[in-house]
Amino acid sequence: QVQLVESGGRLVQPGGSLRLSCAASGLTFNNYDMGWFRQAPGKEREFVAAITWSGGSIYYADSVKGRFSISRDNAKNSVYLQMNSLKPEDTAVYYCAGRRLGSQSYDNWGQGTQVTVSS
Repeated sequence: QVQLVESGGRLVQPGGSLRLSCAASGLTFNNYDMGWFRQAPGKEREFVAAITWSGGSIYYADSVKGRFSISRDNAKNSVYLQMNSLKPEDTAVYYCAGRRLGSQSYDNWGQGTQVTVSS
């Protein structure tokens, strides 16, 4: 059974940094593209960043370009999201998701980790 477990979310001041981690199990990790999504209260879930299975291609939402960085370590079955220059509008539950090669959608999701940016 595929499991994705996020960690690293917490309360941080505006301008601060956080690194989220997502540990995957029950799958062949390098057969999956991985993504980060977020959902703020009262809003729909939105795309944040994605990385292909090899790390060769990376994509970001315009709202986080230049501030967030996605990476992966296939030897550790993990994907990361480094978040810098955090803003209050980055406050959300952050989800890790996996998309098997050849699939059109992200079929595997973690439970989420809360990030709160506030002074």
